[in-house]
Amino acid sequence: MLSSLSSFTFLAAAEDGADAGKAIALALGIGLGALGAGVGLGNIFGSMIQAVARQPELKGELTGIQWLGFALVEAVVFYGLLGGLLAYVLV
Repeated sequence: MLSSLSSFTFLAAAEDGADAGKAIALALGIGLGALGAGVGLGNIFGSMIQAVARQPELKGELTGIQWLGFALVEAVVFYGLLGGLLAYVLV
């Protein structure tokens, strides 16, 4: 009876450790993805400000390109979030 109880405790501890590891990996993946998006969006909008300051007449043409870049960067973040959540749930 005692040996089966100790093996059950060992298996429960191993499963808790695996869940904790998956949670830490998910948090790191989402956090690093958000950090990368922040850097990317900072570059996009900083470059837009510099471009409009140099040639204000091109603001209309540059705005569409700016929003396209914004959407692509955010899409990558959402793909990372979904991939992390799927890995957390399925693995």
